[in-house]
Amino acid sequence: MIDALSGALIDAAIDAVTSGAPPAVHLQGAGKTFANGQQALQALDLSVAPGEFVTLLGPSGCGKSTLLRLVAGLLPPSAGRVWLDGMPVAQARHLAYVFQEPTLMPWARVQANVRLPLDLAGVARAEADARVEQALGLVGLAACAQQLPRELSGGMQMRVSIARALVTRPRLLLMDEPFGALDEITRNRLDAELQALWLTHQAGRAPLTVMFVTHSIHEAVFLSQRVLVMAARPGRVVDELRIDEPFPRSAAWRVSPAFGALASRLQDSLLQASEGEPA
Repeated sequence: MIDALSGALIDAAIDAVTSGAPPAVHLQGAGKTFANGQQALQALDLSVAPGEFVTLLGPSGCGKSTLLRLVAGLLPPSAGRVWLDGMPVAQARHLAYVFQEPTLMPWARVQANVRLPLDLAGVARAEADARVEQALGLVGLAACAQQLPRELSGGMQMRVSIARALVTRPRLLLMDEPFGALDEITRNRLDAELQALWLTHQAGRAPLTVMFVTHSIHEAVFLSQRVLVMAARPGRVVDELRIDEPFPRSAAWRVSPAFGALASRLQDSLLQASEGEPA
């Protein structure tokens, strides 16, 4: 879909993220307890650097999606504060959210689906159409602009959803299990395409920060610079693993001993996190 940058250029671009800039995401004692008394997320402190790719890994019910929604401003924290680029989340701009399902308008063509956030923002039609064309090109769907969602495969529909997020030119991309419903082959391909897309943005002046939610250990290892392991009752971060493998990461790396060792390390962490929890 997208040609990955050379290894040297990628490393230089990631290292060039401004050290003096505020965190792209900063949670200070942020937690969430719902009105029924359920503590969905224990208060936590967390920082994500500009341009970083961070994955939240854990079983269902551990607070991954709740944490992502706090960062997006879709849920208010019960305690603590959430800051994006040094501003309270309510004042933040330049973020986009990709849900578990594509959530496309079935009656509208791909071009109109991707243009929707720009239409809602009042962007002039000529500019909006140009940005839609660019976004569809980034996800490899430039030729599908006039198709309806039902004419696309599940993987292509998810690409449309990602293009709709990218058309707003976000600096922070939040992704809640976007590939969870896809078959393994399609999922692996989209993982590689997402990696290439993120790397391409690292070469610009405003690198793209990604927070990614998944149940998949292998997906977390392949994509991430840092993996946060979460456990439930209450939802909390219980471990952190840095993935130091350089980018771009190939399909061959998925079957390497180094990949297997990292996956085993995360599996052990998840098993330890679940010990003592009711079945």
